[in-house]
Amino acid sequence: MDATVEMYVAQGIHGVAYGMMLFLIAAGLTLIFGMMGILNLAHAAFFMLSTYFAFQTAAWTGGSFWAALIVAPIITGLVGVLVERFILRKVAATGLANQLLVTQGGAFVIIGLVMLIWGTEYQSFPPPDCLSGLVNIAGMQYPAYRLFMIGISFSLLLFLSFILYRTRLGMIVRAAVSDAEMVDALGVNVPIVFMAVFGIGTWMAGLAGVVIAPVVSVHPYLGDSVGMDAFVVVITGGFGSLGGAFLVAMVLGLLNAYGIQFISQYAMVLTFAFMAIVLAFKPMGLFGERE
Repeated sequence: MDATVEMYVAQGIHGVAYGMMLFLIAAGLTLIFGMMGILNLAHAAFFMLSTYFAFQTAAWTGGSFWAALIVAPIITGLVGVLVERFILRKVAATGLANQLLVTQGGAFVIIGLVMLIWGTEYQSFPPPDCLSGLVNIAGMQYPAYRLFMIGISFSLLLFLSFILYRTRLGMIVRAAVSDAEMVDALGVNVPIVFMAVFGIGTWMAGLAGVVIAPVVSVHPYLGDSVGMDAFVVVITGGFGSLGGAFLVAMVLGLLNAYGIQFISQYAMVLTFAFMAIVLAFKPMGLFGERE
């Protein structure tokens, strides 16, 4: 393969891998907002918290990546359930301003607890041996773990789409969003449904944290570095739209990859320029709908 073509292909795969990771983070955020109307500013902090749960689980299990991949997102999801039950449920109906203040405060609390328990040092979380090598793609060597990131993110997209649009549970969740009082009158415990949705959303943030941990350094402010991009994905794709989140995540991933390659000093600007252009023509996002 020609060296120039190989470079373009490699950057493209890097972009898709980063885009899929953004989707994995943003999907939980857009699910929570779309189904509950809560803009959770602590979402990136849950993502970061899961990387530490993964680091600790691996330390307790002799470095097992697979144990961490299962355990850390579950613990993160359970923390999310407790936060929704005892904190967010009390402020959910008091307005957006209170939601933003409480969730932003929650993010600061999570960061503070992480620094108190694990310190501020950067930690490493290596990938499993079976995914640490290179894979030959059309004569080009590419990290196997990046392909794993793409595969697990795409699998989650299919799984969520199936649950939300092809199962009775998904029908109940969507109906509860449209008319919670009617669904409650039919005998469905709407608060339990919303608590489950929030737990699933934070579980997804936790899954993203474990998956991305082997390619970054684990530190208390990890959420800041990708959290902003995740919010851009949700806003630009349209609040509550999984399809919009997926499309925008792919675009931003490729903009990031090729931007770093060719105009590294302006790469960050591309993300916000894309958001500004989309919102100028579609203020509710690409797939957002006016209330």
